[in-house]
Formats: sequence, C-alpha cells, structure tokens
Amino acid sequence: MIKKIDHIVITTNNIENCIKFYTKLGFTFKEMNKRYELYAGDFKINVHIKGHELSPHSKNVQTGSADLCFEINGNIDETKKYLEQNDIQVEQGIVERTGVFGKMKSIYLRDPDGNLIELSSYGE
Repeated sequence: MIKKIDHIVITTNNIENCIKFYTKLGFTFKEMNKRYELYAGDFKINVHIKGHELSPHSKNVQTGSADLCFEINGNIDETKKYLEQNDIQVEQGIVERTGVFGKMKSIYLRDPDGNLIELSSYGE
C-alpha cells in the first residue's frame, strides 16, 4: 500500500536560520501564505514555526526531535569538504552504515534546531 514518503514536517524556533541551513544543503525554498516548504529530489519538508503550527499537527510538537537521512548525489568526501567550506559543522563522519539499498557512507550534522541530519551516499 505505501509507495514512498511524500513529505515530512519539522518545527523550528527560527525560520530564517532553518531556511538558510537547508538551502545550503541544496534544498529549494518556497513560501506561500505563511507555509514554508523545502524541496529536494521527489519530496519536501514542510517547516512549522514553534507556537504557530499549521493544523492538524503532531500531538507533542517540539524542535530538535527529528532524525533524518538524506541520500546525496556524488562523492561523500566532496560533500564533507563542501560542508566544511560552508561553515556547516560535521558531528560525525565519514562512517559506514546500512540503508534501504545496502551499504552506504554517511556524515552526521545538526540543523539549527538540533535535528540530527545524516547525509549518505551509496557511491564512493
């Protein structure tokens, strides 16, 4: 019955810092009528502002509770260099993990709200 994830929702304390971070990672930002959306590949992230969530929303809304993994295009070493050159702190990496398609290499970082972000590559 389930085909794939269409979108996820994260909650931020600071929309400007959140958007700046995710656009550095390659997401495209769109805003319409106080709806904040980040697009990459074939999915999106809806961003709610803490205390101003759109309804319906999760029962226990909080910032920094997400643990997200994004598959990247290209080389993980180049991605790590890019992050460092753009002042995005790498928390852990490069490490081997297992994803939906098998072995992958990952880098871990945190967004401005403390969400754990894993960037992974099945390639080199």
